Amino acid sequence: MKTPDIHDYIAPGRRAHLVGIGGVSMSPLAEVLHGMGMEITGSDRSESAAVAHLRGLGIPVAIGHRAENLRDAELVVRTAAVHDDNPEIAGAHARGIPVFERAQAWGSIMRSYQNALCISGTHGKTTTTSMCTHIIMAAGRDPTVMIGGTLPLLGAGHRVGRGDTIILESCEYCNSFLSFYPTVAVILNIEADHLDFFKDLEDVQRSFRAFADRVPEQGLIIANRDDANTMHTLAGETRPMLTFGLEQGDVHAANLTWDHGLPSFDILCRGELFCRVSLAVPGVHNVRNALAAAAAAIALHVPAQAVSAGLRAFHGAGRRLEHKGSYHGAQVYDDYAHHPGELQALLSTAKTLGYQRVVCAFQPHTYSRTEALFDAFVQALQLSDVTLLAEIFAAREVNEHGTSSKALAAQIPGSRYFPTLDALTDYLREIARPGDLILTVGAGDIYTVGEALVQSPA
Repeated sequence: MKTPDIHDYIAPGRRAHLVGIGGVSMSPLAEVLHGMGMEITGSDRSESAAVAHLRGLGIPVAIGHRAENLRDAELVVRTAAVHDDNPEIAGAHARGIPVFERAQAWGSIMRSYQNALCISGTHGKTTTTSMCTHIIMAAGRDPTVMIGGTLPLLGAGHRVGRGDTIILESCEYCNSFLSFYPTVAVILNIEADHLDFFKDLEDVQRSFRAFADRVPEQGLIIANRDDANTMHTLAGETRPMLTFGLEQGDVHAANLTWDHGLPSFDILCRGELFCRVSLAVPGVHNVRNALAAAAAAIALHVPAQAVSAGLRAFHGAGRRLEHKGSYHGAQVYDDYAHHPGELQALLSTAKTLGYQRVVCAFQPHTYSRTEALFDAFVQALQLSDVTLLAEIFAAREVNEHGTSSKALAAQIPGSRYFPTLDALTDYLREIARPGDLILTVGAGDIYTVGEALVQSPA
C-alpha cells in the first residue's frame, strides 16, 4: 500500500484536524492552513489565548482529546508531544485517516513560497531567526515567520504574512528539519547535542549534511566559516555556498568596536563594504548571529539599509538575555542557554558588561544531555562569580541513571546545589546586592525563579 504523501493533502478545500492546536508552532500552522483555504478543526488540553484567537478566525477547537473530534477530517497533524495512544490518533489510525507530523506540514507549506529561509544550528537559531525577521520586515517583504521563542516585534513567536518569503527556525532534534524544503539553508554551528536521539557528533553531522542537501541546485547554503564541524560536514558539497565569520568568510566583520558591551562593525561581502551595523544585544556570539542574518539577507537581495535598520532595532528575543527586573539593586536577566557552548557564550558576554558579580542560577535540561556533556558543563559554569545549581529539568525523560545536579556542584568550586526552585529563590533573596547581574539560565522552568525574585518585597 502506498504511503500517503502530505503534499496531496495540503490544498484548498481539504479538511485537516490538528491535535494540540494551541501549541506554539501548531496555532500558526492552523492559521496558515486556514488562510490557504483549508477547512481546519483542532483540539487541545486546555483553553488558552491561542485557542481563543483560532476560534476568532472561525476555526472550531475542542478541549480534551476524543475520537469524535475528528469529524470528517481527511488528514490529522500532530505535535511531537502527541503519541499513538492519544484517542484522536488512535481513532485516525482505526479509520484509515493519514497522520502527519507538524514538521511535515510546515515543510509542505514552504514549498509554495519563492523564498524559504531555514535557520539551523546547535545554538543561536532563535536569535538569528529573529534577526532575519527584523531585517525582512524592515525591507517590507511581509514574511510568514515561525520562531521557537517570543519576538517582541511580533508579540508572538510567529507571523502569518502575504509575501513571497517564509522564515523558519529549523531544529535538528528527531531530524525534524529533514521535512523542510529550504531555498536558503543557514547552518550556524554543529555540536554534539540531543544525544538522547543522535548517537554521537558524527550522527549529528550526518543529519545537518542531509539538511543542506535538501537545498535545490539553484538555492544557497549559508555556513559558519569559523566553525570546524560545520565546514567538515559540508566538505565536498556541490551546491552554492556563502560563508560567514568574524574575520574570514565571504561575509565578515571589520572595524569592530564596543560601547558598553554593545558591538558596532562593518559588514563586508566578498571584500566590498555592504553596510555598517550597531547592535543592541551584547556579545561576540551575537556579532556572528548578525553576520549570518546579513548573509541570508544578501542571498535574498535585501537592501543594505534594511539590514542595518533591522539589526539596529533588534533588542533580543524572549528568554535570550531577557531583562526581568531588579531586586535589592541587582539586575535580573533570564536566558534559555542549555548547552555548554551557549553557556560559555552567555557567561563570557556577561563578564564584559561591567557588573561587580555575575551570579548564575543554572537548571540543566534533560538527564541525557547533562550526562553526555558533563565535563563541558563543569568547565562553562566556572566562568560565573557565583554558580547556583537547580535540580535537572526532566522534560521528556525518566532519570534512569540517578543523575543529579548535585554531581555538577561537587565539581565546581564554590558552587551550591538546591533541590527545589523555592530554596534557590530564597537564597538569591539573601545574597542579592547592588552591582550584581543575576542570571536564571536553562530551557526548563528556571525563569520562574527570576520572576519570583523581582516580585519579592524589597
